[in-house]
Amino acid sequence: MSSLLCQRQSLTFRARSYMAFVFTPQPPIEDWLAGLDATLERSKGFFAGHPVALDLSAAPLGEAAISQLIASLQERNIRVLGIEGIEPAGIGPGLPPLLRAARGVADIEPLESVPADAPPSAAVNAPAKKQEPASLLVDSPVRSGQSVVFIDGDITVLGSVGSGAEIIAGGSIHIYGTLRGLAMAGASGNPRARIFCHRFEGELVAIGPHYKTADEIEDSLRRGPAQAWLDGDTLKISAMN
Repeated sequence: MSSLLCQRQSLTFRARSYMAFVFTPQPPIEDWLAGLDATLERSKGFFAGHPVALDLSAAPLGEAAISQLIASLQERNIRVLGIEGIEPAGIGPGLPPLLRAARGVADIEPLESVPADAPPSAAVNAPAKKQEPASLLVDSPVRSGQSVVFIDGDITVLGSVGSGAEIIAGGSIHIYGTLRGLAMAGASGNPRARIFCHRFEGELVAIGPHYKTADEIEDSLRRGPAQAWLDGDTLKISAMN
């Protein structure tokens, strides 16, 4: 009698976080889609190829209406990675999965390491130690079609960012050259992030969810050094002398 040897293959599961744009449709959906079309007209292909999460907390939709909304987004070359803001029972077959939103990002100032056998007062009296912000240095130009994403801190580019290229940072962005493509700072939720460039010719600049496209930016700011920052909920851009 022959014996059958069964080999088990181990599976490795890992938890990872990925960056995605979050759309929060507002009723009536037809008007919201019209506003989206106006944005896409100003910046064609901006969301193409990027994952999108759909937050339906402000738009209570039935299963059929959700399917229709996702189909409308797909017609605009926007792919929905998942849905949040609804009960699990609202996710029918054929719809993207339900997503659990990540916790908000907060500034943390950790204490120095304390030995496990140290008295409790040692942790209280330990001097505060600020953690140095992480940064990514790109020492070559970023060409059209390339994307540089660094959510853990600042990005510094020792060159230019070509038209159609993307720089996305959790912190600030420093470009020692010409910005012609897209620059998004504060992608991790940092409202104090800024964008600096030696020559501004950008197609789109954004800090968190606030952005401006090329046709919304004054011509006087172009072809010179500029910076962008948030003043409350308003994205401001000014020249640097």
